[in-house]
Amino acid sequence: MVVYWEYAFAENCLLDGLLLYLALKIARGKVAVSRLVVASAVGGAEALVFPLIPFPVWAAYIVKFAGGALLVLLAVKRGTKKTYFVALVSFFALTFALGGALTAIYSFFGAEYAEGSGYLVERAPAALVLAAAGIFAVICLRAAGAFYRYRSLRRNVFPCEIKAGDNTVMWKAFADSGNRLEFRGEPVCVLSPAAALALFRGRERVGRITVSTVNGSRDAPVFRCDEMRLFFGKQTKCYRDVCFTVGDLRSKEYSVLLHGGMAEDKSENFDCAESMAEKSEGRRERRPLSLRKRGAPVAALSRGGTGIPAKDGAGRGCGGGEGEAHRA
Repeated sequence: MVVYWEYAFAENCLLDGLLLYLALKIARGKVAVSRLVVASAVGGAEALVFPLIPFPVWAAYIVKFAGGALLVLLAVKRGTKKTYFVALVSFFALTFALGGALTAIYSFFGAEYAEGSGYLVERAPAALVLAAAGIFAVICLRAAGAFYRYRSLRRNVFPCEIKAGDNTVMWKAFADSGNRLEFRGEPVCVLSPAAALALFRGRERVGRITVSTVNGSRDAPVFRCDEMRLFFGKQTKCYRDVCFTVGDLRSKEYSVLLHGGMAEDKSENFDCAESMAEKSEGRRERRPLSLRKRGAPVAALSRGGTGIPAKDGAGRGCGGGEGEAHRA
């Protein structure tokens, strides 16, 4: 089998560049085109030199792993140790996955190929290889995006206990700082129709509110609960007289959409909540979120989530339990 070095160099450069790009995206590292080009060129050079040196099988794989680590080191720009580690593991995992996929494709289409000690030589149309690599990249990017969206959602979903009269329910609540609904200056949370029916059946509404979404505007009833507890890990926050409206929450992960001020109280995931708020607002200008330093007095929600000093006794909790009390 005759191998043309310029074709082998170009093909390996493209494949290494693609794999490094995917690894950086999975590791959520910064993609620098110049570093990616240099790392891809080094990978292409490694692919040319490696088959020419008669390594023992055990040494061949050690050299291949060391060469892969070098490529990741060249591609990552000012990353943390975690970024390097995730990018390195992702690069090797993607390399094995793509190599296995290409081998299966070669066998299916009857392409000629030969395996060496840690390398593969094939005679297949470049279009076939690049098309398979492109499809592989799209699948990986979509899978990584779906995973990070799900993880972001799970990080902002917390248990929520709501009391209204004799009804007490426990649901999952989503802390979303993009919700800025207000009723007479008070923050409003959103319940799914099934949750609202279970909690407020037979109770009088306190008013109506206009809810605007991407699907248009509509009027919705507003109800008021007696007490709501949020459980942020080991921390418990309690709010009294919280207003709720009914909305179409198309998620199986939660039944309650918290107001933005309550999302800001959850300081552990503040950066994530702020990022989601930017996306939900379409990156339009919005008022800066109120912040408090650790150890500072707890802020009570009032007038759309703006922080005000807590009154005396606010820290006693509600219903005799531990936690911090707020009046919504």
